[in-house]
Amino acid sequence: MEVRTLGRVAYAPTYQAMQDFTAARAADTPDALWLCEHPPVFTQGLAGKADHVLAPGAIPVVQTNRGGQVTYHGPGQVVAYPLVDLRRRGYFVKEYVFRLEEAVLRTLASYGVTGHRVAGAPGIYVRLADPFSHERLGPRPAGNDFDGLGKIAALGVKVSRHCTYHGVALNVAMDLEPFARINPCGYAGLQTVDLSTIGVPTTWNEAAGRLGDQLAALLS
Repeated sequence: MEVRTLGRVAYAPTYQAMQDFTAARAADTPDALWLCEHPPVFTQGLAGKADHVLAPGAIPVVQTNRGGQVTYHGPGQVVAYPLVDLRRRGYFVKEYVFRLEEAVLRTLASYGVTGHRVAGAPGIYVRLADPFSHERLGPRPAGNDFDGLGKIAALGVKVSRHCTYHGVALNVAMDLEPFARINPCGYAGLQTVDLSTIGVPTTWNEAAGRLGDQLAALLS
């Protein structure tokens, strides 16, 4: 897998480049992993509802063909775009999503943070009261799957001719205010956090390197 660190790049041309790469690839095209961050942008998935974008202000809203609903990308967030031929790799979309989430969980664990999955809500969450606790997440309160949790990584993928694009975003050290302008991933009131706000000082480059290593290992 060819890993490329793109740095800060505009969202729209990167989205187009992923589509172009996927459309042009052949059976022997090497898989790739692009690591980047974007200037402020809201992206709307295929399941997205307009009323989940509450007050975008000057931040653009871009319609995309990924799964999921609305999310925010901005400086201080590591966005990983795996461009993978699933048929060649030998696993299906459900397993692919599991591996993306597992890469985030292992990246968080390398910082001493315990991440959690929530059934039916793709992405990774942490305990707000104690993100370093290793206790397993118990049954969620009825009607509030996110009680006591904050979302630290969002996920949305597209598969075309068995090949993936879009991917996963890990919040490192961001201005989190724009998340209050949307219902993140379609959930009203869902709190969003980053490594910085839960007490983990790290750089974008360090977090990108750790997440990239985990993705390259788990997707191979």
